[in-house]
Amino acid sequence: MKLKRFLLRYYPPGIILEYEQGGQMKTKTLDLLDLSPDMHPEIVAKDLSTKEPLITKTRIPQVEKLVSKLQHKISNVLDHQYYLFKVLRAHILPLTNIAFNKSGSCFITGSYDRTCKVWDTASGEELQTLEGHRNVVYAIAFNNPYGFDHTVVLWDVNTAQQTTTLIGHRGEISTAQFNYDCSLVATASMDKSSKLWDIRTGQCIGTLRGHSDEVFDIGFNSTGQQIVSGSADGTARTYDAGTQKCLHVFEGHEGEVSKVCFNPQGQRILTGSTDKTARLWDANIGECLQVFEGHTDEIFSCVFNYEGDIILTGSKDNTCRIWR
Repeated sequence: MKLKRFLLRYYPPGIILEYEQGGQMKTKTLDLLDLSPDMHPEIVAKDLSTKEPLITKTRIPQVEKLVSKLQHKISNVLDHQYYLFKVLRAHILPLTNIAFNKSGSCFITGSYDRTCKVWDTASGEELQTLEGHRNVVYAIAFNNPYGFDHTVVLWDVNTAQQTTTLIGHRGEISTAQFNYDCSLVATASMDKSSKLWDIRTGQCIGTLRGHSDEVFDIGFNSTGQQIVSGSADGTARTYDAGTQKCLHVFEGHEGEVSKVCFNPQGQRILTGSTDKTARLWDANIGECLQVFEGHTDEIFSCVFNYEGDIILTGSKDNTCRIWR
């Protein structure tokens, strides 16, 4: 067995090992469900290495960094007060069990009335009634896999039919963007790469490499000739869409780059980061022109208006800021 790469799973916390065995790529998940912010990363990493042969002595420093990233995410979870949101008159007889799906967008209930019902969590609307049992329904569950299928599916919204499935990434896909004439799709992935796809054929026409960590966001300029990507490695990169060559590396953020975009004219790039700042860059030379400070928590979104003279930034601090 030969270890190829590590992938992070934030919720529930864990590390995914991607390795080669007998010429085939396989994955193995190391659950860290008991991980807490006060644990020492080096101790956790060494403990994992004693239990998992794929984690050799030379790999322990990498595992320490991954454990630290997981702890950072865990420590950012805030305590909240719960309140009664909605009461659903779900069944005509008592309920026996309930279960959420993986994302929490819907849940299922079982009852003495011999039925199960599927509900929309946000609206409380009944989505489906599952009938057929001849007695009380005592147990229910969604098939909630911990993994992801690593694909992008293109749909015809008029017919609700799948038109193309894009297969090639080896990690969770974080975002997908069309170019200006919708002939190409760019995808960013937790496998540290981005890919370009031909819409007509569904074939991958290029892989954009260079980031040393997960790629969170990607976007085309207005002409579709250049692509910008942002990564957990704290950098953004631009690429030539035709040759897939890296043009510039944008360094300066002290945290993960969660959002990237070109201005409408294609001369500037905006990046948002978990370091609580956004940055404006010259797209042609890679120089930082301005740092936007003021948010008190991570920036998850940033965008130009159509004319390019106003910028919006959105943050985990529950505020949106307008920059003219």
